[in-house]
Amino acid sequence: MVASIPRDKPILLFDGVCNLCNGSIQFVVDHDPEGTFRFAPLQSEAAEQLLDDVGFDDYDFDTFVLIDGGDYYTKSEAALRVASGLESPWSLAGVLRVIPRPLRDAVYDTVGRHRYAIFGKKAQCMIPTPEIRDRFVEMDPMGAKSDD
Repeated sequence: MVASIPRDKPILLFDGVCNLCNGSIQFVVDHDPEGTFRFAPLQSEAAEQLLDDVGFDDYDFDTFVLIDGGDYYTKSEAALRVASGLESPWSLAGVLRVIPRPLRDAVYDTVGRHRYAIFGKKAQCMIPTPEIRDRFVEMDPMGAKSDD
């Protein structure tokens, strides 16, 4: 198990092999100059621990999961909460939360189902560049689990 995961900032869990997801993480990094968000691939031991900590055990790799304190958010809610924390004008996307969540999630699910076909996928989780490495809560680029 991961010894200690810093929880002082929201942590965005993402599908580490998905090109769309990796591009989204890079977008967040580029538009979050204050470093508000941290990241972990869903395939990592850190993500497994975080999801267990907040009691979310019914997840798959088709969604972002935003862990904020003891709460978690998924799909369009996670995406819009993250957008709200970015620099302007991207933070304005948070107003889309007025759209009923079932409608937002239907669009999110459609993109999620087709993301590999449209955007492709990697053979392994992304390896963060040295400039953003400190924003990742665990450095396990292969998503391998330990035998502990």
